[in-house]
Amino acid sequence: MPEIVILSGKGGTGKTSLTAAFAHLAKNKVLCDLDVDAPDLHLILKPENLETGEFFSGNEAIINQNLCTGCGICRDMCRYGAVSVTNGVFGINPIKCEGCKVCVHFCPAGAVDFPQRHCGQWRVSETRFGAMVHAQLFPGSENSGKLVTLLKRKSKELAKAKGRELIICDGAPGIGCPVISSLSGANLAVAVTEPTPSGRHDLLRVMDLCRHFRLPMGVIVNKWDINGEETALVEDLCAARGVRILGRLPHDPAVTGAMVQGLAVTEFDPAGFGRLVKDVFNEVMDLAGVKQSV
Repeated sequence: MPEIVILSGKGGTGKTSLTAAFAHLAKNKVLCDLDVDAPDLHLILKPENLETGEFFSGNEAIINQNLCTGCGICRDMCRYGAVSVTNGVFGINPIKCEGCKVCVHFCPAGAVDFPQRHCGQWRVSETRFGAMVHAQLFPGSENSGKLVTLLKRKSKELAKAKGRELIICDGAPGIGCPVISSLSGANLAVAVTEPTPSGRHDLLRVMDLCRHFRLPMGVIVNKWDINGEETALVEDLCAARGVRILGRLPHDPAVTGAMVQGLAVTEFDPAGFGRLVKDVFNEVMDLAGVKQSV
């Protein structure tokens, strides 16, 4: 089953706006928001929650006050400064705790518990464009890559159960753990970039990442008309790397107008900017080997 991941390298390039438009245009698919640290696809798709699950990953140290003798060894051993004392009572700051287990190991009274850390929630929902799998990490929580892996597995199970033929994923920005997890098992990466030096720099990092994993890739140059020289440099870079340009999209107020009304831009302006997005969508489907066009 083809799985397409929309990436950006950096935030603010229009990745999620285009993912929402593709979600509107694609048929017989499951949607998946893999940007678990700061998801926002739901702002446009307005999902109705059908199923919620808790996400636990890693561990955190918690002092059992009934057993603590106040010896202070945990504070002395903690290299992260997570242990503090207030009015003679020892406690552990969950934000600073890295879950290294040193305090658990060295506490002579066995007073440090080490439960799994509750890091967030995942959801299966229904939207006007079809089923959607998404999640939210709690602020400061870690292991986003593991949550992304869980979402991808849920998406594939859902697609198989519903007989869907395509998965469209909104990936995280950057090239860190959640992005690497996003690319695992995917069939195509689509990078949305903007014609700026930082956009080109981050696009190059995404290209290197996809090449490392031997994953086919295409590029969309968004807001190309704000800097024609940089657009040419981006296209030269793609040509040198053998990466297909899937389309150029100009800067257009319709994108902001659609966001304000909570719509995909292809709903908001189907005959104007939306028409250009449809052409890009057809290129994406062609590169992915999916027999869909609009």
